[in-house]
Order: sequence, then C-alpha cells, then structure tokens
Amino acid sequence: MSPANTSFGRREGFRPNPKLRLREQLREVMRFKQFSRRTEEAYWIYIRQFILFHGKRHPREMGKPEIEAFLSHLTTAKLVAVSTQNQALNALVFLYREVLHQPFDELGPVERPLRRPKVPVVLSQPEVARLLAHMEGTLGLLARLLYGTGLRLMEGLRLRVKDVDFGRNQIIVHDGKGFKDRVTMLPEVLRTELKAHLQRVAALHEQDLKLGLGRVWLLGALRVKYPNAEREWIWQYVFPSKRISVDPETKLRRRHHVDEMAVQRAVKASARLAGLQKVVTPHTLRHSFATHLLENGYDIRTVQDLLGHKDVSTTQIYTHVMQKPGIGVKSPLDN
Repeated sequence: MSPANTSFGRREGFRPNPKLRLREQLREVMRFKQFSRRTEEAYWIYIRQFILFHGKRHPREMGKPEIEAFLSHLTTAKLVAVSTQNQALNALVFLYREVLHQPFDELGPVERPLRRPKVPVVLSQPEVARLLAHMEGTLGLLARLLYGTGLRLMEGLRLRVKDVDFGRNQIIVHDGKGFKDRVTMLPEVLRTELKAHLQRVAALHEQDLKLGLGRVWLLGALRVKYPNAEREWIWQYVFPSKRISVDPETKLRRRHHVDEMAVQRAVKASARLAGLQKVVTPHTLRHSFATHLLENGYDIRTVQDLLGHKDVSTTQIYTHVMQKPGIGVKSPLDN
C-alpha cells in the first residue's frame, strides 16, 4: 500500500482467530495473503514498537491520534529515514485494516523526515571486472548473475530452477518488490557456467531425495495447489545452501537458499581485495547494471522494465540520457 493512501474502512475478508495472541493473528493473516516472512517480521517490529510506545495498550484501544504520535516520534526522536517511517505506517495500516478490521479516518498531519536524493554507488566496468575476478565458486556465479541481470540480491537467491529459461535466454522474476513479476535477460557468457552449476545442484537434490529429504520451502497456497512440488526438481532453488536446516515453524528438514549474509560478506571482502575505494554491496551490482546500460545508449524505459521500477523517476536517479528507440537488450556482462 502506498503510504500516501492511508484512508481505509471496514473490509470483509479473511479474519484471524480472535482467540490467538495479536502476533499469531498477524502471522495468520499475512501467511494467508502470502506475504514473505521477511515482511512479516518487519511489520511486527513496528507494531510492537507502537504498542510499547503507548504503554503496552492494545491497538484496539487506540486509533488515529496514537498512530500520528508514534509516526511523528519516529521522525523527531528516532530520526528515521522516509522509507523506515513509510514501512511503519504500512505495518499499522495492515494491522488495522486486515487484522483488526477497524476503520479510521485518513491520518492528519504527521511529522515526515526529509527525503534527500541519494546518488547510488556505481562501479565502472573495469571496477566490476576487478571485483568479480576475486569471487569464485557459487558466490562468484551469483555475483556475476546479479550484475548481468540487474536482480536484487533476494531475487537472485530465491530463483527456482523453473525460472531460468535457456531456450529463450531469459530469467523470470516472480513476486519481486511490490509482488510484481518481470523478465530480464540471461547473459550469454553465463550459460555454460550456469548449466554446469545446475547439474551439480541436481546431483545434490537426488542425493537429498535418497536420504528422504529434498523438500524446498513453498508458499502455503502453492503447497496446496501442487502437493508434490516441494520435492520436484523445477521448484528447487538455483542457489541452495550447503546445509540442511530445520524449518522453525513446521520442524521439517529442508535445504534453504544460500544465506544473504554470506553473499554480502563475500562481496565486501572481494571489493577490499580488488582495491576498490568505495562502499560496495551486492546492490551496487544492480546500480552498476542500470548505469552501464544507460551509458551504452539503451532506452530508459527499457531499463526501467528490466529493473522492475514502478516509476521511471526511480530509474532516472542513475543518469539522464537521450531516449532512443527501443532495441533488443544485451547484458553489459556480455561486453
């Protein structure tokens, strides 16, 4: 939900079990609506802060004035960024609308932090080459894929085998930011390496199946629709973890995807080895992907689609270029 649209009334829909604690009610609704666990945890953090800020009063006893006071507190006392305040607002809107089913009028004046435009950290193509030269194995392949496709880190980690289309030379991103699907290119230079990687992953999956394992996490709705999918090859992660872990909710043993922290540490270490005098993260590869495409003369609207940006103004932060007729897009990694 857009933070600017905070007016909502009573809506009929899924209602959680009122006998559950508030945390469990939130979880029940968010799982039903297929929100990611990451979003679920983030929403609960802000809801809990809201409750503690008002002396542990139940949200049913509060409304518009208390929400306004809490959001203003985040800005004036906590000095949070605009994005942080927006997420806190979205969490509270979701709580009242979808969990408590309590309407209230549009929020009044709320102290808002100033949004200062930030210039993203971008590597030159030689710098990207130096960085990737210090990354090997699975994490190296993932880093090259992030730069070659413009994927966000979690989009890359959550890729399933079925999302890689070698026949059409493309990668399908399902449920990206804002629950949107999109298509990006599969770099030609990665085809052979990625196929070899998937052969190793397939062998690992077969080994897991022989041990009575081989399940992968799926959304509840998918598990119901495709009851056997969690063991099928096409639903496995492209970048699975080396270790089997225990699902804290179901207690089932599964092989999750590679840990995002491992990728972040590897990129940071490689940047240091490459002698890069910049703060480099996996997201820097996405910034560089976009900038290099624009520098090569590709149409900004095309780059917007590849990145999955809702508004072209978000894409324009990288650079302003003369718009040219749309043409087939080649990954900067192939140059």
